Amino acid sequence: MTGDAAAGSAERDERDERDERDERDERDERDERDEQEEQEERDERFHHLLTTFEGRPAATAGRAKDAVNEPMIRHWCEAMGDTNPAYRGPDAVAPPTMLQAWTMGGLSGHTDRSSAYDELLALLDSAGCTSVVATDCEQEYLRPLRPGDTVTFDAVIESVSPRKTTRLGTGHFVTTRMDVRANGEPAGTHRFRILKYAPAAAPPKAPPRPARPRPVINRDNQGFWDGVREHRLLIQRCTACSTLRFPWLPGCNACASSGWDTVEAVGTGTVFSYVVMHHPPFPAFDPPYAVALVELAEGVRVIGNITGVPYDKVRIGMPVRLEFLRVDDTLELPVFRGEAG
Repeated sequence: MTGDAAAGSAERDERDERDERDERDERDERDERDEQEEQEERDERFHHLLTTFEGRPAATAGRAKDAVNEPMIRHWCEAMGDTNPAYRGPDAVAPPTMLQAWTMGGLSGHTDRSSAYDELLALLDSAGCTSVVATDCEQEYLRPLRPGDTVTFDAVIESVSPRKTTRLGTGHFVTTRMDVRANGEPAGTHRFRILKYAPAAAPPKAPPRPARPRPVINRDNQGFWDGVREHRLLIQRCTACSTLRFPWLPGCNACASSGWDTVEAVGTGTVFSYVVMHHPPFPAFDPPYAVALVELAEGVRVIGNITGVPYDKVRIGMPVRLEFLRVDDTLELPVFRGEAG
């Protein structure tokens, strides 16, 4: 074979290889496009099925387990730190944002929920959307609620969104609208939205665990952290009026005196309030975990993690005992071990 013939053969082979590669790429793109179109058609058919639930009742002729009452109003205001005088006294009204609270069924639930809502959730479960997260709510207030009002309500499945992809996963937003009445009169509207989704695939292996955030230590709280290093939980005491205070402050919030000494906590207390952290995740923490406001035997309240019991077993009033948790080589923190009864 001459040199020109060899070169021509090499060019043909290269051209054939290039044509074959282009044809393969075109076929892959066509297959991907066809698969995407088929998925869009499946999504459209499934969404059409979901929309048949729109307008169907989620709850019918619901009735609050309790009339609007002063104890619940007081508890709400204490928990929210709301001191508005409109919520106290003989002419008190309920905070408007309590609208949903009066309709909640508690641990025993309501018996007035319709089968349509359960059927919708079951249909989403069957499509792999087995996880759920509440995303937001909207409220409209039509009249104030007053102690003694009887609260009734109806709820309807207002909308189901097309398929959406979020960081949590892919699924559908479901919005319900609850119309709330007081003594038969319209009192407000509560829209509640959830995302029913199929969890996203696990992300790639995470980088090394970051260090836990360090407390900010300054001249006002240096003594507290010195005590922690010695496994002592120190409470400030005003030397003028003997009032105990926590967290540490430069002056007494009872008499404004700047003089103080310390009292060492005996280490026992009870859970005054708590939350369970699920989402969003924070570096160096492993949700879910319980964070509590603990009322110490001395009467002051301290925030700390609850250890020793599962997060879902923490309860208000649970006895706890102080211990110190070694987080890493340079950080130790006071936590509270639950004593499940």
